Amino acid sequence: MSRTDLKNYIPALTGVRALAAYLVFISHYAYVFDARFPHFLRRFLLEFHIGVTIFFALSGFLIAFRYYDNFQLTSDWFKQYLKNRVARIYPMYFLLTAGAFVYYYFTRDPSITNGFPDAVGLFFMHLTFVRGFFYDLNFTGIAQGWSLTVEECFYLSAPVIFFIARRYSKFYLQILAITGFGVLLVLIFRDINWYGFFGNFTFMMLYTYFGRCFEFFVGIQLALFVRKGGLERTNKIRYTYIGLTMIFVCVGIMSRLAIPQGWSAGLHNPFGIITNNYLLPVCIAMFFYGLITENSHLKKILSNPFVELLGKSSYIFYLIHLGYMNHMLHKLFNWLNDRAFSLYDGWGIDWHSPFEYDSLNLLYAFIVLNAISIFLFKFIEEPLNHYIRKSNFLITKPTT
Repeated sequence: MSRTDLKNYIPALTGVRALAAYLVFISHYAYVFDARFPHFLRRFLLEFHIGVTIFFALSGFLIAFRYYDNFQLTSDWFKQYLKNRVARIYPMYFLLTAGAFVYYYFTRDPSITNGFPDAVGLFFMHLTFVRGFFYDLNFTGIAQGWSLTVEECFYLSAPVIFFIARRYSKFYLQILAITGFGVLLVLIFRDINWYGFFGNFTFMMLYTYFGRCFEFFVGIQLALFVRKGGLERTNKIRYTYIGLTMIFVCVGIMSRLAIPQGWSAGLHNPFGIITNNYLLPVCIAMFFYGLITENSHLKKILSNPFVELLGKSSYIFYLIHLGYMNHMLHKLFNWLNDRAFSLYDGWGIDWHSPFEYDSLNLLYAFIVLNAISIFLFKFIEEPLNHYIRKSNFLITKPTT
């Protein structure tokens, strides 16, 4: 980590990344909480996709916090900026995406391609992040990787956003322009059968940068506010817990909304989109501000070295918690379950298998996936990140 990164580093916000990834994990496996659980609780857990909104707001904050004061619209600055973003995001995304298509080659799992006729072409669409603009292809490969298309769009646009903000100071006009362009794309392409390219407004608002740019802008505004006001304050308002409470109020709102036909959560309801895309980011910013400026018990937990490690490895956890790696884990649990009962039959005893309960298997998967994530972070992601940053990729490092 460079001196600049250390200066801008806030440990609690690294811990938040783990929290966000775990919320998304719960939302994807809420079905494990079966009919024994109250319906309202299952609906509530289903809306824990808010982890993605936390990621987006956090990205907006961190990019602005690190780069707003020193960005330059020059070739060398932009190359260094892209080099840092590639080093952080791309190595593990490439390796895990390649793993998904190798898995498809051997298993022909239809979830990887969703009927797309050219697996090689789809693979390159994933590597270039363009699959995230196609409704029919959005959940192919590493399904949750759609959010990286949104992130990459923000990374590419951030320097321009900063330039316009410095010159004109009208952030809301940029939000209107970006979202309006997304609306225009849907109006142009929604009746063209091209794998759902900007195929409908719900898709555009929830799964593309054009619909979700406000989340990043809220993070940017928080960063500028903190840059101006500093990390210390005198009032005693507990923004950490007020913000956290309001976050789950938003979850509660979405959990009470009717799920539109063909969709899977209250998030997809028009009022859910408003809540998730516009109300929730403000609550998240309040929560972040509290973590940055207050000494709360939650801040101490999120800054704990082990939680910090979980946060650093959470990007990998996010990429593997759903999809082929998790599927292979559950196949292993099923095999172990059959093996356990075979042993019991041979011993003539009637015991329960430790692998016969979905809820326990989910816990096992959670633990193993975290262990895999930490291993990959320490031995692959972090070394590759440092290697790319020190290399001559895009821009030559000066010799000393």
